[in-house]
Amino acid sequence: MQFAEEIVVDEFLPTIRSLLAGDLRDRGLTQSEVADVLGISQSAVSKYAHGDVTVNDRIAEDDRIRDLVDELGSGLATGDISPVQALIEIEVLIRELESGGDLLAQLHEEAVPELADHGSSFRVHDPESDLRTSERVLSSLRRGLGMLETASGFTGLIPAVGSNLVACTPDAETVDDVAGVPGRIFDVKGQATVPADPEFGVSEHVARVLLAARRHGADVSAAINITYDSELIDELTEQGHVAAEFDESGDVASSVGAAIEDEPEATVLYQTGGMGIEPLIYVLDTDAESIAETIRSLI
Repeated sequence: MQFAEEIVVDEFLPTIRSLLAGDLRDRGLTQSEVADVLGISQSAVSKYAHGDVTVNDRIAEDDRIRDLVDELGSGLATGDISPVQALIEIEVLIRELESGGDLLAQLHEEAVPELADHGSSFRVHDPESDLRTSERVLSSLRRGLGMLETASGFTGLIPAVGSNLVACTPDAETVDDVAGVPGRIFDVKGQATVPADPEFGVSEHVARVLLAARRHGADVSAAINITYDSELIDELTEQGHVAAEFDESGDVASSVGAAIEDEPEATVLYQTGGMGIEPLIYVLDTDAESIAETIRSLI
């Protein structure tokens, strides 16, 4: 099984990074400068320079990609284009190449020929299709989980009940529209352990908190629960988050809803525990990667 996003990660990104790294080096930038511009390590730049990274020739030889690399290389070298602007331009091209019949769609269909069995009505490369939407959520969630697994010190934030990182589809209404880790994330001998790949419909508690916040107007699509500490609340607040307390001893949906109505901008929800209830913090954001970045900043 191979998702379209994996084609982007495994084939497209190494190729365009290699092309950009080579272009920038040709324009006189040092390895250190190239690393800063592309947001990668100097060792990665060295691997690109020495051909140690596999490049997909079909992607590298596409005229649109070569034109974009030339445009971005020139702008990044002179400072006329920022790394963020370059990222946006690359994202736009990815969406174009993912559309039905185009290069990335072709590579995906060649990697998974069984897709043809679903007939022409199976619009896997339609950006608005339910499958593509779910695929993007799972891909984002996998990236966020990967960031947490490799974050030194994350285990210190995992509560006794375990942690879960969840993300939902844009029109999520039930827990079946929320993806999470089956069995939750636990601290196993000092190592954050994700027992299985994320799936939809496997998170009850964190999913309900996320859905309740969304129903009451919160512009969020992902959430995580971590252990409660007043110092963590202070640190998150200092970072610009708005925190709101809720009472988990009653109906969670109603309590979270009331907290959001009192603090519409809240992206940190917390409860200080009670009889048989572990105190927890819930961090909410627009996607799983952003949450992972926030959690890493607390370590």
